[in-house]
Amino acid sequence: MTAESPLVEEIRASSRLMVRELGFMNRTLAATDYSPSMVHTLLEVEARGAITAAQLVQLLGLEKSSVSRMLAKLVTVGELEENPSAEDARVRLLRLTAQGRETVRKINHYSNARVIAALEKMEPSQQHVVSQGLRAYASALKACREHASLNEQSSINIVSGYHAGMIGRITEMHGSYYAREHHFGSFFERKVAVGLADFAGRLDKACNQIWLAVQSGRIVGSVAIDGEDLGNNEAHLRWFILDDGCRGGGVGRKLMAEAMTFCDENAFSAVQLWTFNKLTAARHLYESFGFTLTKEWQGDQWGNTMMEQQFTRSVRRVS
Repeated sequence: MTAESPLVEEIRASSRLMVRELGFMNRTLAATDYSPSMVHTLLEVEARGAITAAQLVQLLGLEKSSVSRMLAKLVTVGELEENPSAEDARVRLLRLTAQGRETVRKINHYSNARVIAALEKMEPSQQHVVSQGLRAYASALKACREHASLNEQSSINIVSGYHAGMIGRITEMHGSYYAREHHFGSFFERKVAVGLADFAGRLDKACNQIWLAVQSGRIVGSVAIDGEDLGNNEAHLRWFILDDGCRGGGVGRKLMAEAMTFCDENAFSAVQLWTFNKLTAARHLYESFGFTLTKEWQGDQWGNTMMEQQFTRSVRRVS
């Protein structure tokens, strides 16, 4: 099928008409004061009962920063509430408030009335054709997006050693992510930059190495093993970070696998890493590679007072 196909043109024209008639070109949607993305978020939260911000990012296909701002507004105006999960207090779940449930009820009433009014313009046989066709087309669009996401992840290469621009880029990823998610400031960003600059000058040592995830010439992830700063033949895992666009696609696991293989092959007595207690997804990844929590304390080495953690992994000897 070609782009000039009459069928393609017909579907595109109908899609544009639907977008206009359903109100997606307007600033607000479904007789509310909210944007289309906010209305969609409320409906998805209602459908699932409770959901995390990370799950919404994947579901909506929006940038994490955009979703964070949108959720903050919905919490502030009283439509959503955020509470710790009963299974894991580190996980925050979003739920509708009583006000939110009433808002969703009004959205559904308005939307149902629009659908019913349109269906009444059709014959019963046409109604079923529309229902089945929309379901099939929506599923196909979703499959295309998921396939594209997999292709993007597969185009990411893992390379090792110094690459031009890596100090600035890794510092940028750390500074942006931790400022947005945990309110770290310039103290933290300076610490990352200074540490990386020092480490880059020691990459000629066989016990030190860095791995970078690179997509289309751009660094989108990193992890390093510093084999000399701790002493006692222990390795220090440092600067593990991923760009927002490649989280959840297995890139972090590939980087960690490279780092742990390096540690095993170099016969370090142990691998240590320092983090804090709000990085739940990272902790699950560390534990899957054999790290265990060995120490926990209130500290401020990153510029904010928080529950800091030390994880340790015994190295497996490679014969």
